Amino acid sequence: MTIKVPFVDLNLQHLPIQSQLQAAIQDVVTKGDFILGQAVSEFEGAFAAASGTKYGIGVASGTDAIALGLQACSIGAGDEVILPSNTFIATLIGVVNAGAKPILVDCHPQTALIDLEAAAKAITPQTKAIIPVHLYGQMVSPSQLLDFANTYKILIFEDAAQAHLAEKEGYTAGSIGLAAAFSFYPSKNLGAFGDGGIVLTSDANVAKKMRSLRNYGSSQKYVHIEPGTNSRLDTLQAAVLNQKLPYISQWNSDRLTIAQMYDRELAPLASAGILPMENQSGTGHIYHLYVIKIDDSCHLERQQIQEKLMVAGIQTGIHYPIPCHLQPAFTYLGYQPGDFPQAEKLSQQILSLPMYPGLTASQITEVINAMSSIIKDSKN
Repeated sequence: MTIKVPFVDLNLQHLPIQSQLQAAIQDVVTKGDFILGQAVSEFEGAFAAASGTKYGIGVASGTDAIALGLQACSIGAGDEVILPSNTFIATLIGVVNAGAKPILVDCHPQTALIDLEAAAKAITPQTKAIIPVHLYGQMVSPSQLLDFANTYKILIFEDAAQAHLAEKEGYTAGSIGLAAAFSFYPSKNLGAFGDGGIVLTSDANVAKKMRSLRNYGSSQKYVHIEPGTNSRLDTLQAAVLNQKLPYISQWNSDRLTIAQMYDRELAPLASAGILPMENQSGTGHIYHLYVIKIDDSCHLERQQIQEKLMVAGIQTGIHYPIPCHLQPAFTYLGYQPGDFPQAEKLSQQILSLPMYPGLTASQITEVINAMSSIIKDSKN
């Protein structure tokens, strides 16, 4: 089968800057500073500044960024942390690895973002933090989050793994709360050549503790003041990220243009039950993913549409098919089917279409034509 429109194509980003990437990698090899080398501190400072924060602390993955970041914010055993059920499992694992108790809540069906009214009902005396997941590239409302945190006297720890330089209400993702976690998984808007993550904060004490936690609990060689771990952003990965960072604003802009074309071309299919997730952030949405919802009014099930698109040479994804509260590894948390109806329903309806810088207008038309044909055939 010929793939006409792949779900993601990283070569379109990398080939134009291949010589820069190779030179940056070679520079690290020549210097030999593979662990916490010069490129790491350079990237940490540059990404923090671009995101409107003071400090960046690079770690080995986005999951570690959540776990260690929460610990650096003094979240641990006995503390409850509120997070949405419809997120990648790493958010939940990060809370568990920090030693805290995850408290899951439902989401809004139009955006898939955390439902703060549901979160308010989950508050207890043990609640110490909320993790708003800026999903698909769209931020949770900063003003609503700040009001929420102030009302209930808890801290905000952002999961911005899908929201590199996203904006809303004058804030950049990562600059709202006490700290924030990002992932540099290769397919992210800003991706490394492997795993990587970072914690951003403007709090000097949180930054200091993060640097210790990621490096065996040590701020001075062979002196370990707390039980830390080994989770450091590789210098080679930081070198790659340094070269890609100047381009992310343009890449994000390209994603928005692609999303706007999808929105226009998919509009006639709304009556057939094909509905894009709502953009409530305008140009601040950076579209890590372009997600549609196959509504109940559609004549076809999502699986049928996905299979027919694949036959047409179009790859798609599902983000995510099983909400966190129904994952087998976390049955011990005690959640049951039906606890979070919006998250559960969305998990059966959502479909992610191809989205990446370099996706051409003709490829988008290919996707739209295939979708239109599938819907039309289902009515006959």
